Amino acid sequence: MKQALKTLSVPTRGKGLYELTKDVLAFLVGADPRQGLLTLYCRHTSCSLLVQENADPDVRRDLDAYFDRLVPEGMDFIIHTLEGPDDMPAHIRAALTQTSLSIPVTDGRAVLGTWQGIYLFEHRTRPHRREIVLHYIGD
Repeated sequence: MKQALKTLSVPTRGKGLYELTKDVLAFLVGADPRQGLLTLYCRHTSCSLLVQENADPDVRRDLDAYFDRLVPEGMDFIIHTLEGPDDMPAHIRAALTQTSLSIPVTDGRAVLGTWQGIYLFEHRTRPHRREIVLHYIGD
């Protein structure tokens, strides 16, 4: 049984989707996989991970716009504002999405669809440095 582990450090410039596909696939090549499972885990509570279309940038813009409308800053019932007005909305956005992904690996390749990419979805307004843990286990 093979295992590989790596932590990606991802700088963000504020809210938005940051594609990680190339970095994740490079890690997987280095793990020399055959059949197994790739797990990604986000070590933060105000950003998330997504598998999403990577062909048309309008998809990313529409996702950003949707979440800004769904969970806007400045909601009057929010109590947690210690870290700024974007913090609690970022926690809610992260709770609505996911902080980990599992991607099957077959014949040495991640089983992603033709138009699928792997993204960090930053929910905070300010730039941050995010850590994503990658783990492969398999043959």
